[in-house]
Amino acid sequence: MAGGSHVGALDQGTTSTRFILFDRQGRPVAHAQREHEQIFPRPGWVEHDPAEIWRNSQSVMREALATARLDPSALAAIGITNQRETALIWDRRTGRPLHNALVWQDTRVDPAVAALAREGGIDRFRGRTGLPLASYFSALKLAWLLDAVPEARVRAEAGEVLAGTIDTWLVWNMTGGPEGGLHVTDPTNASRTQLMALDRLAWDDALLDAFRVPRSVLPAIRSSSEVFGETRAPFPGVPIAGILGDQQAALFGQLCFRPGEAKNTYGTGCFALMNTGTEPVASTCGLVTTVGYRLGDAPPVYALEGSIAIAGALVQWLRDNLGLIGASAEVETLARSVEDNGDVYLVPAFSGLYAPHWRADARGILAGLTRFSNKGHIARAALEATAYQTREVLEAMEADSGIAVEALRCDGGMVVNDLLMQFQADILGRPVLRPKVSETTALGAAYAAGLGVGFWPGVEALAEQAGVDRRWHPRMEKARREALFSAWGRAVERSLGWKREEEG
Repeated sequence: MAGGSHVGALDQGTTSTRFILFDRQGRPVAHAQREHEQIFPRPGWVEHDPAEIWRNSQSVMREALATARLDPSALAAIGITNQRETALIWDRRTGRPLHNALVWQDTRVDPAVAALAREGGIDRFRGRTGLPLASYFSALKLAWLLDAVPEARVRAEAGEVLAGTIDTWLVWNMTGGPEGGLHVTDPTNASRTQLMALDRLAWDDALLDAFRVPRSVLPAIRSSSEVFGETRAPFPGVPIAGILGDQQAALFGQLCFRPGEAKNTYGTGCFALMNTGTEPVASTCGLVTTVGYRLGDAPPVYALEGSIAIAGALVQWLRDNLGLIGASAEVETLARSVEDNGDVYLVPAFSGLYAPHWRADARGILAGLTRFSNKGHIARAALEATAYQTREVLEAMEADSGIAVEALRCDGGMVVNDLLMQFQADILGRPVLRPKVSETTALGAAYAAGLGVGFWPGVEALAEQAGVDRRWHPRMEKARREALFSAWGRAVERSLGWKREEEG
């Protein structure tokens, strides 16, 4: 059994970075969190400062240990989980980022998506990668960075530039940076770049050529759970033994180890994943096929995923852009001020629609307004939008896999909203479960790291820690459920085709 009394999880998300300490029972004992700036240079462009993220990561790791009154020697291992498709390039010699990171929500490469899709359609690489062509994934972001930053492409070919997703950036810095830092990633993050062959878990030459990304800038693809190396910063000598993209980490933290088990994470975006076993399942219903996790030398486990771009971010938009609420937590109170949505529907296609539609030309709309409508109806419509989108994804998942999801395991910041969770159960017509440990993304990273060093003997031991905090059962009559969902479908139809290709 590994030494150390705790496992740490560095959870680098879209809006903040957290470090959480877990004990052997999988219970969180201390945490620290810092937000980072959201940078919007132009409409549709979203960036993060990688240097700020690294500074925040060091700060929260130190702070959590101080809160717990623990020495770094108490850490048996550290696991990392991260916003996945967000990509960056940096100078190998100095460690300096050459540009802000392009966030997964960023849509500046839409013209490049359209250009590639003209030969073979948006699914031209799906058989090899499990993914449709979309601005969401990392490959075109990396190509844009290499072209936009002066001399970056020439320097990349000369081996002077490194690239990766945020997990790669963090591990490189934690293990020494310019002084011997490890340049690695895991299959869950690599599978989101659109540069990895899904069946071989390896960078694919044909894809690298198509997206114009040189192999020399890319990290080595390792497992999701193994000892990658030891930290040098912010404290020395702790094994880094787990890496999982945030949604796969939540799948792992929810203990979805059997085919057919599914979870949904309600965060900035909304992400549903279903374990499909050791064989990838091709989607014909608008989902993506991705790597769920890989433990050591074991065969990889695959998943179907439905990605929704805007969920919690819609509540932030009500707060920051419209001023309807002063704090995100107030949205439930405002939504409860009305009996129902008043036939108001809010389609949050701010950067197009993701699964199962994959329409970059969609834009957000507020439909069904009358003089009767008020801000309570808009707040309720915002919450319901997340539940409607989740049902769309879940139905696609069942159609692709041929497996009925008996209950949906839920996690993320929005699961504290009882109104949303009850409506989710109502519109799905099946139970919604919230786990006792709500920090399932961080917990999944901790589990992967702990397994990597023997802190926990195997996944069977993890299953003993599972527990449900609350269940929501459907109360709505089927006719009402279907009428609401049909009206949502009409609103979605009206959002399509708003953004025309010639408008750039």
